[in-house]
Amino acid sequence: MDLDAARSRISKVDRQVVELLNERARLSLNVGAAKRQSLIEQGVCGKPEVYVPGQEKQVFERVRGFNQGPLSSDSISAIYREIMSASISLQSDVSVGYLGPPGTFSHQAAMKRFGESLAYVPYTRIEDVIAAAEKEEVTYGLVPIENSTFGIVVQTLDAFVGQPSVRIRAEVHLPVTQSLLSRYQLSAIRKVFSHPQAFGQSHAWLDAHLPNVTRVEVSSTAKAAELAASETYASAICSEVCASLYQLDVVATNVTTSSDNTTRFFVLGQSSDKQSGDDKTLLMFTVDHREPGALCSALNVFAKFKINQTAINSRPSRQRLWHYMFFVEIIGHELDDNVSNALAEIKKYCLDLMVLGSYPRQFY
Repeated sequence: MDLDAARSRISKVDRQVVELLNERARLSLNVGAAKRQSLIEQGVCGKPEVYVPGQEKQVFERVRGFNQGPLSSDSISAIYREIMSASISLQSDVSVGYLGPPGTFSHQAAMKRFGESLAYVPYTRIEDVIAAAEKEEVTYGLVPIENSTFGIVVQTLDAFVGQPSVRIRAEVHLPVTQSLLSRYQLSAIRKVFSHPQAFGQSHAWLDAHLPNVTRVEVSSTAKAAELAASETYASAICSEVCASLYQLDVVATNVTTSSDNTTRFFVLGQSSDKQSGDDKTLLMFTVDHREPGALCSALNVFAKFKINQTAINSRPSRQRLWHYMFFVEIIGHELDDNVSNALAEIKKYCLDLMVLGSYPRQFY
């Protein structure tokens, strides 16, 4: 096929693609209408969920299975992310709150999960994002929960203690590469701004290359870039995305300690999704610390019902001195028989027990 013929064929295919995309969009609107009608028939007030992570997971699995190349499966997923983002925006005005300002890894994770077609609302603090989701100021909120290098994000756990009505709907994994950005050369830098998590991920590089430079913790990596752009002899540990946003130069790339540095985020809403067949659940509970073996007795319930625990963390409960709230992530959905039976039994050993949410395990 010669060049002109190939271009003509591409033009025809483009037309077919656009027609099929609009046909899919119309079907998506029909789905939204059917959801609303179902709620009316059930006598339920409120709007139907437009972001359904279990269904989304099935779509991505299906289209990746359809793919025969030459496009990679990751490319197919990226294309369908924007198709689904556009479909969601047609059904409802959807907003997503995240830890701002623009350019943070939270912003990037939100875009990775929801695409370009939705409205994004930056907040100054993690607890503000969670409160906004709880009060329905935004449709969904996205917050960091842990980093593979530096561990748990304690601000998120502490905010869960204060806002227990919010529910986890999904998880998002984002590979994180930190860079050093500044308006100055490395030798001229006297101050480094960044988020505590970013400092923890890059401390070895900083110790080796900027050992005597002042390190200043701020609310986010993008805020660090904003400050570095406005102060003399200052720099920021943040994403390279911030270079163009804040008119900074990339002084050094990949300053993180681990090459597979990844941050996990939670998508928050008013409810969790139904079972997908491959889920996780996050629990929050306290035990009577005066009772010998109280925590051990509670955790042994999971072994009894053959439930794997993937993480356990603790934070001060704020109820009294040296009293702690435990956060346990398990494999399974709260509606699974073994999980629901375990939750019923574990209440014997807990002063408080709350399911913060069940959500599909991420694979894409």
